[in-house]
Amino acid sequence: MPSSLSLSMPGVDLEPGKPPILRADSAGDAPSWAAEHRDAVRALVTEHGAVLIRGLGLGEQDETAAVFRRLATGLMTEKEAFASRQNYADGVYSSSKWPQQQPMCMHHELSYTLEFPGLMLFACLTAPAAGGATALADAPTVLGALPTDLVVRFLREGWLLTRNYNDEIGASLTDAFGSDDPGTVESYCRASAIEFEWQPDGGLRTWQRRSAVVRHPVSGRSCWFNQIAFLNEWTLAPEIHEYLVDVYGADGLPFNTRYGNGAPIGEDTVRLLNEVYQSHTVREPWQSGDLMLVDNIRTAHSREPYEGPREVLVAMADPVRAADCPPSEEVTTP
Repeated sequence: MPSSLSLSMPGVDLEPGKPPILRADSAGDAPSWAAEHRDAVRALVTEHGAVLIRGLGLGEQDETAAVFRRLATGLMTEKEAFASRQNYADGVYSSSKWPQQQPMCMHHELSYTLEFPGLMLFACLTAPAAGGATALADAPTVLGALPTDLVVRFLREGWLLTRNYNDEIGASLTDAFGSDDPGTVESYCRASAIEFEWQPDGGLRTWQRRSAVVRHPVSGRSCWFNQIAFLNEWTLAPEIHEYLVDVYGADGLPFNTRYGNGAPIGEDTVRLLNEVYQSHTVREPWQSGDLMLVDNIRTAHSREPYEGPREVLVAMADPVRAADCPPSEEVTTP
């Protein structure tokens, strides 16, 4: 840890089972605090993979957006969203609209795109009455805990994301591509290595093959970086899975994942992936006013079920190209 950090900032709490927590005193001016301590905060993210900052007292959307911009290199516009969000300002969004009683399992944001965020920023304006933590898991550690034969297969084949866009469920074309114009959508797909097929009812089906493991562009460490488990049909609650298959058919689910060669991923494998994530999860309940920065490549995140109102603003920042972080050869060594 740089020596300047301890001189310019209060200590960081490092407790087992929790992310690093930095106690901050912004004296009522969170954007100025963020500008002054940007380098030290970013150093903490580089060292630990994430940091939760407590004490900024964030409560307003404009103030939070200003803090995000001072801490990030550049905010991104989300493309290929899997669920809708509310857009508060350029690059500042609500959390994904997802049933509050259903968990959002561990994943790396937009890991299925060719350009994804290197940094995620979360700000809790209203903490839920219970639950709702944005939990974290270290990607190199998860990679090292997975069976070698499974890692080797995904390294060899990659993973395949299939999506079905319609007007009834999941993200719409406008949510995902910023337009429902067929020509615009097709141009985006061709530029983004996404195969597509228009359905008779006007819906769109897409396929995209991506790497399951990437090399961190700064540390060089291999990271289990994907949404194989989260977007797989077997992670859905059984009653939701049954309903969707009954209504749309096994090939019409809003999203699903497969091995890179198109073979289905078994329920036992998906359960194993989620169990490994769970065994390496750290969490800290949100308090209103909290801010958290997450290295999106090194650290997976989830959203746990919750009760009561919950308002968390999100920004995706510091874009990284998949072509710039291919996996190294020795990916089975954490």
